[in-house]
Amino acid sequence: MSNKTSQRSPIHVVGIGLDGAASLTDQVKELVERATLLVGSQRHLGYFPNHQGSQLVLGNFADAIELIRKQLDSADHDTLIVVLVSGDPLFFGLGRLLLSQLPPSRLRFHPHVSAIQLAFSRIKVAWQDAKVISAHGRSLEQLIPALKQGVDKIAVLTDGSNTPEAIAKLLLALDLPSGYQFWVCENLGGMDERVQCLGVEAVLNQTFAPLNVVVLLRHPDSLDQSLDPDSLPILGLPDQTFTSFSDRPGLMTKREIRLLLLGELALKPGQTVWDIGAGTGSVSIEIARLSKTSQVYAIEKTAMGSALIEQNCQRLGVNNVTSIHGSAPDVLKDLPTPNRIFIGGSGGNLQSILDYCDTRLELDGIIVLALATVEHTNTAYSWFESKRLPPSERGIRANSFPPLLRGVRGDHWNYQWLQVQLSKSVPVGKLTRFNPLNPITILTAWKC
Repeated sequence: MSNKTSQRSPIHVVGIGLDGAASLTDQVKELVERATLLVGSQRHLGYFPNHQGSQLVLGNFADAIELIRKQLDSADHDTLIVVLVSGDPLFFGLGRLLLSQLPPSRLRFHPHVSAIQLAFSRIKVAWQDAKVISAHGRSLEQLIPALKQGVDKIAVLTDGSNTPEAIAKLLLALDLPSGYQFWVCENLGGMDERVQCLGVEAVLNQTFAPLNVVVLLRHPDSLDQSLDPDSLPILGLPDQTFTSFSDRPGLMTKREIRLLLLGELALKPGQTVWDIGAGTGSVSIEIARLSKTSQVYAIEKTAMGSALIEQNCQRLGVNNVTSIHGSAPDVLKDLPTPNRIFIGGSGGNLQSILDYCDTRLELDGIIVLALATVEHTNTAYSWFESKRLPPSERGIRANSFPPLLRGVRGDHWNYQWLQVQLSKSVPVGKLTRFNPLNPITILTAWKC
């Protein structure tokens, strides 16, 4: 194909808004009027009822592109093909498909303002750092990691299946530790435009215009400060109960893992418990609420984490957790002797923490570790294996020792592993699939 022919008969791809021909510049409007073949949806073609050229309704894209290709092959100097699309054709639009199927040299793009630009302009929020996800003709699966990571600004292009209601159901199912403002922007640029900020529950069972965009804006301080602790379950608090790190909202021991850890700790009344690497205090608070006569020391090396622990304790009416700001093992030296120890984070000091806990844990005490990496699992394995019981005595728990042996501190440890790989169901459009939690290895050990 010669450059002369390429310049003589280009395909103009024109972005158009809901206000129709009024959204086009005079130059682009003239191109549309002169088109010998005008291609677009029924709605787009309806904006030009008096157009004199041939028209092709976009239905099956493959058939339409094949017809355009034939027009190109027989094109003369009078041929002018114009394809009408919504917004910016190269922003989740038809432009990418056209570039893959037709000679790029024959394509000219005339973008309009995209629906995403219009949505953020209507809610008056800068959007250069927004995460844009197209669920139009796709699925909501890309939205799940963005929500779990706590992305501040998310815009979702919806369709008939992935509706605002479907997004709201997904938000509720994920039990996120931080909330989102939920904006539904309908018919942007049209006479019947409507922009609403709604509560997530308020979106359920509502019907919106087919042309809509959802914008989610995270607000980390959205938790209800007047929370009634008595309204919460005794065990297994939802993740969204806890105030979390604003920059890492998902950084906490998840509810399903907490339930397993509480079982492995085998708690009893009136105990002293160390929670090392307490983060937001979710495990400490679960222990304290379950055993109100026990005293829990939540050790956290970050100042923000310690502040969050105190804030969560206050919100949940927990008064038997003491937040300790500092790095283990140094900060452990002034604490009372523990009956139970949970290690959820070590700050790279796992071996030295285990060495110190070995000297302090009460007889018949239990230590539980939640390990998220292979390296920390290997460190824990090497440490406990070096102190394990002889093979002939393995499998005997400390609280199963004969009475004559109790009260005598042993020099060995016995331990067991629990590998946890859990998935939670989440709605994805009109379907349901399992979304995996990060795998965790739990090590439970007792002195023998």
